[in-house]
Amino acid sequence: MLRLAAFAVTSALASAAVGPLPPLPLARLLVAPDRLTMTMADTGNRSLDGREYRLECDPVGGDHPEAQGACDRLAELAAAGRNPFAPVPADQICTKQYGGPATARVTGTWKGQKVNATFRRTDGCEIRRWDELEPLLPSGRS
Repeated sequence: MLRLAAFAVTSALASAAVGPLPPLPLARLLVAPDRLTMTMADTGNRSLDGREYRLECDPVGGDHPEAQGACDRLAELAAAGRNPFAPVPADQICTKQYGGPATARVTGTWKGQKVNATFRRTDGCEIRRWDELEPLLPSGRS
């Protein structure tokens, strides 16, 4: 019993001298890193069509032509509490405009969630959704 008391006193003194230990970054270890793949078609830009871009964030990597800007944009959207990969709500009223036949597919993982999203420029809502993700989705403009 005396040894247990001596250990408790020694442990308390050591903790006070060193201070509390910082928390372990367990949340970061448990969450899959942001890794996305973008595939584009019918953009009118031959350097983009059929090309597959890879993007990693935190740390920034991959072969995306604007990797830092794309990760920064995703971080802005996350800070605002927005999911950039969510589809347009079915009851959303959209303008009837056509932005061309361009399509993009984004797959992978973002903020610990699986991503499998398709983007088109078929109406005002979809055009806005695409444009809000630039530079993640490279511009289809030549």
